Amino acid sequence: MAPKLVELTDDVLFGEVWERAELSPRDRSLVTVTALAALYRTEQLGFHLKLALDNNGLTKEELGEALTHLAFYAGWPTAMTAVTQFKSIAEEPAGPESTTTA
Repeated sequence: MAPKLVELTDDVLFGEVWERAELSPRDRSLVTVTALAALYRTEQLGFHLKLALDNNGLTKEELGEALTHLAFYAGWPTAMTAVTQFKSIAEEPAGPESTTTA
C-alpha cells in the first residue's frame, strides 16, 4: 500500500540509522523499546521487543527492568501494557523468522 514508506524504512531507518556505529544494536533496541512503550506505540512495540531479545542481545531481565523503571516516568498503565505485551513475546520460542541484524 505504501511502497516508498517500506523502502525508506528498509534503506534509511534499518539501513542507515540502525547501522550507525555510535550506538550498538543492543543500545538502539533498548532506546527504541522504551520510547515505543512510553509513547504507547504498542503496534510497533512487539516487533522491537522480539528484535531486542532474539537479535540484539538484550535479556528478558534487562527489558523487564527497563519497563519497570519506565513506569515511574511514563506512567503505570503504559508500563503495565508494555509488560503484558512483553510477557507474551518472551514466552514465545525464538523462530527461524528472526533476523540477524536490525
